[in-house]
Amino acid sequence: MRKPEAPADSIDARLVRELAAVLHETGLSEIEVERDGIRIRVGKTLTATVAPAAAPGLAQGSAVAPAAPAPTPAAGEIVKSPMVGTVYFQAQPGAPPFAKVGDVVSEGQTLLLVEAMKTMNPITAPRAGTVVEFLVADGQPVEFGESLVVIGPA
Repeated sequence: MRKPEAPADSIDARLVRELAAVLHETGLSEIEVERDGIRIRVGKTLTATVAPAAAPGLAQGSAVAPAAPAPTPAAGEIVKSPMVGTVYFQAQPGAPPFAKVGDVVSEGQTLLLVEAMKTMNPITAPRAGTVVEFLVADGQPVEFGESLVVIGPA
């Protein structure tokens, strides 16, 4: 007995599971693929947890130290990721990095790469200046619009 063929526009559940596994492995929040005119987008909801006002066991009126504030980037222009991908500081393992903190860079100079879909995309300095701070680590997955580098005055 022959198995009936699935309609051309049916969703491949195996592909959805594979995409969900990629999200989990990479820490990304969303991924989208298009195949044979069918587009599948898989995303996960990010949730925040709220810490209780006081830890259990503390007496009423006891002071609780506030959580440390999130680190803020140094002053300067923030270069953001134009895509979802993985950051690389050098062209290949063992090669010198494109830029380091303290380097004076010119407008258009490559600061780092973002790999997306097996393509290395150079992220360049929007203007001349000094690399003040990298806000990501080499090999780290990044989201669209995530802050990557701070460029200060030259």
